[in-house]
Amino acid sequence: MLDQFNREIYYLRISVTDRCNLRCTYCMPKEGVKFKPHSEILSYEEIEKIVRVAVKLGFYKFRLTGGEPLVRKNIVSLVEKLAKINGVKTLAMTTNGLLLPMYAKDLKKAGLNRLNISLDSLKAERYKIITCGGNLSDALDGIKASIVAGFSGTKLNAVIVDGFNDDEKDALRSFSHENNLKVRFVKKMDLKSGDFYGVEGGEGGNCCICNRIRLTADGKLRPCLFSDYEVDVRKEGIEQAFLKVINHKPEKGYKSNNREMIQIGG
Repeated sequence: MLDQFNREIYYLRISVTDRCNLRCTYCMPKEGVKFKPHSEILSYEEIEKIVRVAVKLGFYKFRLTGGEPLVRKNIVSLVEKLAKINGVKTLAMTTNGLLLPMYAKDLKKAGLNRLNISLDSLKAERYKIITCGGNLSDALDGIKASIVAGFSGTKLNAVIVDGFNDDEKDALRSFSHENNLKVRFVKKMDLKSGDFYGVEGGEGGNCCICNRIRLTADGKLRPCLFSDYEVDVRKEGIEQAFLKVINHKPEKGYKSNNREMIQIGG
């Protein structure tokens, strides 16, 4: 489908949970967030229905996000259901990688095409600081597990914070090259002030070619990460919600005050 600025919208990012096993400083505020009760979170059956409608409207690229998608119970079963839908050409996932040793092989078998894995530092103490307690070796084990499982074209997402880890770009490039990965540098963003930047090594942040909308874990479609506009798919109906959101997709991002990054899906 085309939006009002003649951009083809075919990419849906689906947050399956607002919960995570890390507390990254750029994603969750220090005071934390109030998690949605399970009753408000979309069921797998609802997500499957939404994807089927999206395909009919011309969507063909889908990405599962969170929070951390692998903390959602029976996530492999959702991947299997979505992968079987005729018209789903790409089914990807963004993960911090900590649970990939447990799930990578099953995800690959279920039909997941691609992975984006977050890795903001190759220094254990820095990784612990930016993730608020995470263990770098667990993340590296997850990357290894994805390789063993047969995933190719995997991207590493590194959030760059000036004065903290901006001196690690070369090391991250070397690590990626050695492991046949592709690294993307994402400068730390601020939803409240509207500070966002183009992704180095990717197309994110380039509003004039933006092709995506977002589905929150509690069933709200959003046209832009930096916009407060959202439509409830349960109240509006799935197709009508898609049409409204695509019609309201802004020419460029502004800012967002009604949700934190972890509650949108990044």
